[in-house]
Amino acid sequence: MEIVEAREGQQLRYPHAVLTVGNFDGVHLGHQALFRLVVVRARQAGGTAIALTFEPHPRQILAPHAAPPLLTSFEEKAQLIATCGIDVLVWTRFTPAFAEQRPREFVRARLVEALAPREVVVGHDFRFGKDRAGDVVLLGKLGSEFGFRVHVVGPVAVGDVTASSSVIRTLIREGRGGEAATLLGRPYVIAGRVVEGRKRGKGLGFPTANVEPTSELIPPFGVYAARLTAKGEERPAVVNIGRNPTFGDVTCSIEAHVLDYAGDLYGEPVTLAFIERIRDEQKFPSPQALVEQIHRDVARARRLLGQAEVPAPA
Repeated sequence: MEIVEAREGQQLRYPHAVLTVGNFDGVHLGHQALFRLVVVRARQAGGTAIALTFEPHPRQILAPHAAPPLLTSFEEKAQLIATCGIDVLVWTRFTPAFAEQRPREFVRARLVEALAPREVVVGHDFRFGKDRAGDVVLLGKLGSEFGFRVHVVGPVAVGDVTASSSVIRTLIREGRGGEAATLLGRPYVIAGRVVEGRKRGKGLGFPTANVEPTSELIPPFGVYAARLTAKGEERPAVVNIGRNPTFGDVTCSIEAHVLDYAGDLYGEPVTLAFIERIRDEQKFPSPQALVEQIHRDVARARRLLGQAEVPAPA
């Protein structure tokens, strides 16, 4: 997939451009439905499937005090969009001046003159232009005026819950990662780098990788079955997020015990895919009581992750 920055006044020309527009944070099932239709329409016409997005997220500019923590970084978002078959990801820098464009001006300058789309695919709740004044009805009228066809995709729901970035953020904050995963179409993932820790886990018999996150939205305190990816390999893990109250720590840490692994991950970039929450974080009366609970956590994580039990040494 080609990634292109669209600068003001620049004209990008692609054969029979089929375009969708949005922030696409999380690239959830609703976004994926848009991308599927874009790709189908582009392939049928021998054209180009294009996604147009904005960087940074508009609310980080317009209302930074209320900006949501992002589910995906720009790089993660681009990787996920590429897996959906999009040919070109066009991004444009969102600024206060950009936000002042009225709906018709946005369509004329940022869509028609910049990308000359033949077709535009949007969600049913798509809004655009200054104060989000434009909607799908106005977009249809502007499509007739400027010569592009508009396709509107309805909401995508799992059960009675509609896939949206805001709903998914709420589910993750509440520790309901399994429900979030059904709306994302995959487990929620955070990224980070392994840094030096207290090495307390090693002393307890469960060495851990201390992960310093780069992702903005971190699941709540607790113990999770997860999959850690590092050095191009995915491995099962038990992850603790919290302050280690048994030892009186006050700072939050993310510690991953990688099952059946004795390698060195210091300094490595890693991702953690959260499969299921095992329990809340809790304070234990002694380190030995904590060790006994960790054994139970590991056993449960193995079952959740489909891992075979490893016999205890004789």
